[in-house]
Amino acid sequence: MVVVITGASAGVGRATAREFARHGHSLALLARGRPGLEAAAREVHELGGRALVLPADVSRPDEVEAAATNVESTLGPIDIWINNAMVSVFSPVIEMTAEEFEHVTEVTYLGAVYGTLAALRRMKTRDKGMIVQVGSALAYRAIPLQSAYCGAKHGLRGFTDSLRSELLHDKINVHLTMVQLPALNTPQFNWVKSRLPREPQPVPPIFQPEVAARAIYWAAYHRRREVYVGFPVWKAIVGNKLIAGWLDRYLARYGYDAQQTNVTAAKRPDNLWDPVETPYDAHGRFDEQAKSRSLYSWLTMHRSRLLVTSLAGVAVTIWRWSMTRSSSVPAQMASQRRSS
Repeated sequence: MVVVITGASAGVGRATAREFARHGHSLALLARGRPGLEAAAREVHELGGRALVLPADVSRPDEVEAAATNVESTLGPIDIWINNAMVSVFSPVIEMTAEEFEHVTEVTYLGAVYGTLAALRRMKTRDKGMIVQVGSALAYRAIPLQSAYCGAKHGLRGFTDSLRSELLHDKINVHLTMVQLPALNTPQFNWVKSRLPREPQPVPPIFQPEVAARAIYWAAYHRRREVYVGFPVWKAIVGNKLIAGWLDRYLARYGYDAQQTNVTAAKRPDNLWDPVETPYDAHGRFDEQAKSRSLYSWLTMHRSRLLVTSLAGVAVTIWRWSMTRSSSVPAQMASQRRSS
């Protein structure tokens, strides 16, 4: 299988590359920074996969299209395309610039659109393929201080739903799925542009990026419309449907502190406009707080099997009860005859 992963140099993209490599896939790794991509490629080779390093800026459609052409000429037809690249800014809306809103949207939303188009042009002619959109709970429930990123993820969800209906109408056998992620321990919080007085952090509870990577791999091979990763994602999405106004007020009170550590923010480079050339890993600095497993994710990925098992258990219980009932009836009748 040939798999394209955008944003593959670090974080969720890096962990996802490892997950697919363990299963022997051929991977095309896209991101802006070459050092991180080359480090990811070495890991892919060590784990038994093939890797093609393709430095590209997903906000530029010509670079995305050129990368897709390179992948098919080098590795073969693209089977799975994973749109994962993102940038963000931690800042109150009033302090954001128009250029910052534009660029976050170009990378996080339009980058996924351009990747989808590049994949779809090739998959449509073969009438098969899988496109995975890496989303977030924030695609449903926006939070303060991340307005540009939340808007981009909301936009990606709308685009995906619209395209899904078109594919069904045209009977094109290319599947779209969106994987909604929780707070994750990635290097994003080391290099994200921030105007916060203290260092940014993911809103607890925090999960390791491998939790997301396993869900993305699973989603790529199952025709599920959408996958929620972790119980906090389910709570955020369902809660927003039921108590959105209350959540507005809750986040106004607690959402600022929840996204900051107790450490005063330090001056450091950020990756909004240019990649940070340090080859970061999949993990960030929150290993001690992050969970490596999610029971909810396991349950949602195995829900069909669990449903069958549950129904089988109910059927066995009913059968045993009916057998006990049927065997007791003759005994009762015989007892009644003796007494009469």
